[in-house]
Amino acid sequence: MDVASEETTKLCSHCERAIPSLNIDLHFAHCSRNLEKCKICGDMVPRRHAKEHFLSTHALVSCSLCSEMMERDILALHKGENCPQRIVMCEFCEFPLPAIDLAEHQEVCGNRTELCHLCNRYIRLRERYSHENRCSGMLDQSAGSSRDTRAAEREDNRGAHHPPREFSRKHILFTIAVTGIAILLGSFYYHRKMENSPVH
Repeated sequence: MDVASEETTKLCSHCERAIPSLNIDLHFAHCSRNLEKCKICGDMVPRRHAKEHFLSTHALVSCSLCSEMMERDILALHKGENCPQRIVMCEFCEFPLPAIDLAEHQEVCGNRTELCHLCNRYIRLRERYSHENRCSGMLDQSAGSSRDTRAAEREDNRGAHHPPREFSRKHILFTIAVTGIAILLGSFYYHRKMENSPVH
C-alpha cells in the first residue's frame, strides 16, 4: 500500500501561512501570542518589536535635502536616485550641481565647443564622443571658425612662426619677476649706501 507522500496542511488564521495539519494547534498558539501583522506592509513581526518595526520602516521622515516627507525605508533610495536636490555631475564639465538644475545646465554646457586636434574643427561637447568615433584625422582648415582662418592667413602673410600664447604669458611673467628682483636689489643697495655715507 502506498503512503501519501505529501503531508496535508492547514492555513493559519493568524499569519495565513500553510502549516502541517499535525502542528496547526501548536503553531497557532505560538503565532497568535508572539506575532503581530503590520497594518502597513503586512509582514508578521514579533509583538515586542512592532513599534521598532514601525519606526525603522514606516515612520515618516523628512529628506534633509528637499524636505519631502516619506517612509524611512525608502529614504536612502530617494536620496540616491530620486531627490531633486541630490548632487549630480555634469557629463560635459563634471561640475557638481543639484539634479533639478542639471538639464538646464547641460543644455548650455553641451553647446560649448572645443577644438578637435585631429581635424582642426570646433566640435560641440555634446557631439564630442560621436565625432571622435568618426573623425578621419584629416586637417580641415575650411571647416574651422573664421577667426582661426584669419589668424592662419595673417601668419602666412607674415611668413614667420610666432610662439603660442602660453609662451608669451610665461615670457611676460618672467620679465616682471626679473624686474621686481632688480628693483629690490637696487633698493637694498641704495639703502646700504645711504647708511654708509658720512653725515654732514
